[in-house]
Amino acid sequence: MAATIYDIARKAGVSIATVSRVFNNSSNVSDKARNKVLSVADEMGYHPQAFAQGLASRKSNTVMIVVPVISNYFFMEILGGVQDKLSELNYELSIFNISPNKDLKKQVEHVLKRRWAEGYLFVSIHLQDKDWKSFQKYNVPITLVDEYFEGFDSVSVDNAQGAYRAVKALNECGHNRIAMLSALESSKPIKDRLRGYKKAHEELGIPFDDNLVVKGDTMNRDGFTERAGYEAMMKMLNMDPAPDACFCASDIQAVGALKAMQDADKFIPIIGYDDIELAEYMGLSTIRQPMREMGFFATQNLIDRMNNPKKAISQTIYTPELITRSSTKLNGRKADI
Repeated sequence: MAATIYDIARKAGVSIATVSRVFNNSSNVSDKARNKVLSVADEMGYHPQAFAQGLASRKSNTVMIVVPVISNYFFMEILGGVQDKLSELNYELSIFNISPNKDLKKQVEHVLKRRWAEGYLFVSIHLQDKDWKSFQKYNVPITLVDEYFEGFDSVSVDNAQGAYRAVKALNECGHNRIAMLSALESSKPIKDRLRGYKKAHEELGIPFDDNLVVKGDTMNRDGFTERAGYEAMMKMLNMDPAPDACFCASDIQAVGALKAMQDADKFIPIIGYDDIELAEYMGLSTIRQPMREMGFFATQNLIDRMNNPKKAISQTIYTPELITRSSTKLNGRKADI
């Protein structure tokens, strides 16, 4: 059976509160008690040696990545980039999964208050500016990924530009009635992608039709799921008239949309968003985000911040790339995008 905090306290001859203060890097612990607790913890295999060394030196030697959905393809690509960078350094990686059923701000605040890590990467955690501003008081290194706030380092993609390019590309293939397969309207990526979708329509002189912005009924993960994509596409195919083509707000929704078209035996050209690994094997045209590069660069940013807290804030915004595959074919002919 794994050792517990109670076992460590009993063997070290200290209170549970003292053990807790040691693990939380509190300064209100004598060096003698701290060393005793860390020695016992190491002996009992309670935590990694690197973590213990970090606590002893008043540094955690840990980077924590905070995400809303661990099983998300986007996150897995970001994580790959994070691990690529950390493999070069003497830091441990910890992962905290935000619960979708609890208050988002309170969960983020809980993580920061606990001081579980020396630096934090927040991936696709979308909060209002006033909430991010309130976290500055904790004075800990933070880098945002797929999010933006002027007070923290951030790495993101120009979502509006990506949606704009998708619509323009579909129009260049001769399509005017272009739908958007959306998700939860309040999510920041959808707000930005909808803005780009509308901008393209405005420049093309095509009246914006709110009925062509369609989402599924399942709002798990804010609607960024295969099921939600399937439901939304079924709605589109039942429209009269149906859309000429579709811009999909994420590749994972596009997976469901392609299945819906297969089941309905109807097809319209479709462009996704992200370029997850699965997209290539499904022949999905998409707007590529350099996800692994984003994770790598965000981690470098965070380490730089941890080593130099007074460095200038860095805001990196990548330009998305259009990738053309077979899902933009029309009547078996690949669209010339």
